[in-house]
Amino acid sequence: QVQLVESGGGLVQAGGSLRLSCSASGRTLSRYAVGWFRQAPGKEREFVAHISWSGDRTYYGDPVKGRFTISRDNAENMVYLQMTTLKPEDTAVYYCATDPRRFVRYEVLTSAHDYDYWGRGTQVTVSS
Repeated sequence: QVQLVESGGGLVQAGGSLRLSCSASGRTLSRYAVGWFRQAPGKEREFVAHISWSGDRTYYGDPVKGRFTISRDNAENMVYLQMTTLKPEDTAVYYCATDPRRFVRYEVLTSAHDYDYWGRGTQVTVSS
């Protein structure tokens, strides 16, 4: 059974930083591209960032470009989302998810429907 677990969320003031982590059991995370999404109350799940399985290709949603950085440590089977210059509008539950295909390097999935496994999310709250 595949399980993804996000951690690192919390309450932070505007302008602050947080680093989220994504780990997996039941799947070798290092073989899969990973996406981060977020969902605020009353809103649809929104694409945040994507990283190829090898970590050499990244892609970001427009609202977070220049402020968030996605990275991974394949030796540790971990994916991270470093968030800086946080804004109140970044407040949401953040989820990591895996591409169902292994070793995807060039294709970026920005639709939540294209991912197969999801974590339960971690809450990020940014106060003004």
